[in-house]
Amino acid sequence: MPPVLLTQARLAAHAGVSLDTVLRRYFAGYTLLGDFVIQEAERTGLMRGAQLQRLLRSQAALFDQVVAAVSEEYSRAKLRAPQSPEQRKGERVERLLAGQLLDAADLGYDLTGHHLGVVARGPGANQVLRHLAEALDRRLLLVSRGKESVWAWLGGRRPFDAAGDLIPEVESESGISVALGEPGEGLAGWRLSHRQARAAMVVALRRADSVVRYADVALLSSVFTDELLRASLHQLYLEPLSHERDGGKVARDTLRAYFAAGGNISSAAAALAVKRHTVTSRLRGVEVQMGRSLDECAIELDMALQLSELEEAHLSRRDLAVAY
Repeated sequence: MPPVLLTQARLAAHAGVSLDTVLRRYFAGYTLLGDFVIQEAERTGLMRGAQLQRLLRSQAALFDQVVAAVSEEYSRAKLRAPQSPEQRKGERVERLLAGQLLDAADLGYDLTGHHLGVVARGPGANQVLRHLAEALDRRLLLVSRGKESVWAWLGGRRPFDAAGDLIPEVESESGISVALGEPGEGLAGWRLSHRQARAAMVVALRRADSVVRYADVALLSSVFTDELLRASLHQLYLEPLSHERDGGKVARDTLRAYFAAGGNISSAAAALAVKRHTVTSRLRGVEVQMGRSLDECAIELDMALQLSELEEAHLSRRDLAVAY
């Protein structure tokens, strides 16, 4: 077994990277190598039928050995690695989120009350959430997830009015991305609100807004993580517009203004500083390019435009490759 693989397993365990994440990387590499072997065999004709099968079986057997060795080394390193109180709290929270029934008394947080899950990223995110909890007179459960990423819950015995009421409390903070789940009750609500916040963070990291609420981006965040749907929306609704001389920029800007105005052509024209009939003409041109009316596909087209904006923002921000 190459020593570097065992070293990587130990480093991952000490750094708090989950074994699932470690093994996913190996599976991805194994799949890539397998595809390469098959492609080369077909291209060169050096291996056929039984020969290729023997090679792939041998490769699978070796991969099983790698997985077993890496898993064993990871487990040994995990047992040896000393854990800080913060690491122990983070591990307990992860196990509770995964559905395990544990005694949570040592967390100092009541899981039977009302909760709001929050995920934050940026310099000073911990302090921002502590101030928020103090301002709202809520108990805070906070777990660090890397240098600048935080999972948190605001809790208490009284219900939350709405997650949106918290946005003004944190939107003035610069350089901090905050995603809010929706209020929940009990252990199930605690888990669900966290999942909602994590889903909303996909959007928060790619927007200029400092705070994003799940209810406002529920559909967008779900579509963004569905690769097939995302690619299909682009193909069906944005690619036809790209055949224009300007690559579809005017059409996209007009559509965004139209959807932002709630489908009101006069308001869209005012926002674009053009005449009403200009907007009408542009929208008719869009319908011709797509081969369908806006009434039939307004939701899908609006979603495709929003996804395009998120992807453009993602390309301009290279700091998103972090766990949140």
